[in-house]
Amino acid sequence: MNKNKLIAGVDEVGRGSWIGPVFSAAVILKKRVNKNLLKDSKKISAKERKRLANYIKKNSIYSINKASIKEIDKFNILQATLLSMRRAINNLKKKPKIILIDGIHIPKNMNYIFKTIIKGDEKIPAISAASIIAKVARDAYIKKLAKNYIPYGWNTNFGYGTKKHLNAINKFGVTIHHRRSFKPVHNILLEKKR
Repeated sequence: MNKNKLIAGVDEVGRGSWIGPVFSAAVILKKRVNKNLLKDSKKISAKERKRLANYIKKNSIYSINKASIKEIDKFNILQATLLSMRRAINNLKKKPKIILIDGIHIPKNMNYIFKTIIKGDEKIPAISAASIIAKVARDAYIKKLAKNYIPYGWNTNFGYGTKKHLNAINKFGVTIHHRRSFKPVHNILLEKKR
């Protein structure tokens, strides 16, 4: 691998969820990786994602990190997402020369060349790889939580705003894992105060 040309792909997962941390991954693919296998994590099955996540980890330098619910509620979801990206980038064992990020925002005050790419998880293999391993990591984390919160359906909705999830909040309340700054959750808490 040419040291001067190290490129990292970065993506996040869980921004729109009502619960849990937001996860980000940074991935530097090794030359031997089959880039044709890599695509947007949302377009492949959970089983395929798991298989690909293992393949990516074996064939890359990678880092997965997160920002907590407290950080999401304190800073807002965008700033918390950028914080999780910063942590993932900083934890890479090798320093990339260029960082390609899905979307339009970059973490501030970092000494790297950044390039933002809209729908980068569909176009850039390193970003696709980051989206896959971040999603597999977050899904596993949420599935563990889900075991203690069965009525909320987190094992299938992963904390997103489904009807089942909303009904469970109305019936059983807001949990310690909910992002209180998120409008639907915030509004329910306001209603309860009245």
